[in-house]
Amino acid sequence: MITLHHLEQSRSFRIIWALEELGLEYQIKHYKRLPTFAAPPELKAVHPLGKSPVLTDGDLTIAESAVILEYLQARYDTENQFKPTRPQDLQQYTYWMHYAEGSLMPLLVMTLVMNNVPGRVPFLIKPVAKKIVEGVKGGFIQPRLKEHTLFLEDYLATHEYFAGNFSFADIQMSFPITAMQERMKGKFPQMMAYADRIQQRPAFQRARAKSAD
Repeated sequence: MITLHHLEQSRSFRIIWALEELGLEYQIKHYKRLPTFAAPPELKAVHPLGKSPVLTDGDLTIAESAVILEYLQARYDTENQFKPTRPQDLQQYTYWMHYAEGSLMPLLVMTLVMNNVPGRVPFLIKPVAKKIVEGVKGGFIQPRLKEHTLFLEDYLATHEYFAGNFSFADIQMSFPITAMQERMKGKFPQMMAYADRIQQRPAFQRARAKSAD
């Protein structure tokens, strides 16, 4: 039996969605975050880093979203629906599978960390911390995030999906795209249209319901 170890408010929603697209039988083990927003120690019994998503399938324990998606596609996508075969689409597929966590998500995570710094320092140094945060965001994070946002907006203006037809690259990209849309409140129409498009898929809707159980 396939088991997804699902941490609330985490990237593991991607895997539920992929499992629903594949129509597989699986079970979800839910984990609640600690008050510090960290994962509970029980996850370390599954994987030493105590992170999510983690998938167990028989004797296999697999971590990292892209690795899990690649495993599920190679093992269970018998009709090759979710990975392109045309060379030009396959190159894009590989690129976006790595880009999501390698290039884009670090900027979003850094933004989240910086936003939380002033609230986690002693009162007397809050003004200094705030100035440091503003400097890092304004001088480093925001210019690069703007570049990525325009890059994605331009790409989606001429592509319905990231690698030809809908594929697991879209599932991998869904997490940062959705996070960006929530912050930008629809300022970028191509990204907004893309987010709406993928969320209309029946498997996405089923995954959303199951992740909330």
